[in-house]
Amino acid sequence: MIPILILAAGSSSRMRGRDKLLEEVDGEPLLRVLTKRALATDHNVYVALPDNDHSRHTALKGLAVTALDVPEASEGMSGTMRGAIRQLPPCPAFMMLLGDLVAITTADMNTIFAAREAHPEHLIWRGATTTGKLGHPVIFDSSLRPEFDKLTGDGGGEQLVHPLRDRTHLTRFGNDRARFDLDTPEEWAAWRKST
Repeated sequence: MIPILILAAGSSSRMRGRDKLLEEVDGEPLLRVLTKRALATDHNVYVALPDNDHSRHTALKGLAVTALDVPEASEGMSGTMRGAIRQLPPCPAFMMLLGDLVAITTADMNTIFAAREAHPEHLIWRGATTTGKLGHPVIFDSSLRPEFDKLTGDGGGEQLVHPLRDRTHLTRFGNDRARFDLDTPEEWAAWRKST
């Protein structure tokens, strides 16, 4: 079974005191909505959180997920990845998904799972925008797990994935949802007006 790892340990620093992962989407916190979409794939879901006492834990209450406390999150995205991936169980591959991607659906996740089955010669399978910009969800082959221990800084996994462009299978979605996030109160307000 390929687990899904939702990265939800960031600081929401541009939200000026609000937590973007707790912003309401369809009547529930975004993190809960995205987690439920992941659970609907019937894969095991893990959620990386900053610590045991973080308010985001309440958004997961009652859901059949495993919360991973990741103190390394204070170092930025690379720290979150290192700390969370170390805690995943043995698996042939794992899917990674940013916790603030409001438009990613269960069908999108299943599409990337299907891409891995159809193109087993690759090491990375990921969603992309209409124009081919790299996005999410992303599946990594388990052979790459040791490489995450080498990540530093807040650049995420780009230092890992860039050299593997020729071993990456892209699935272009019909719009920009593979990269669409909302980082500021103004972006949230504009999105709500448009939906």
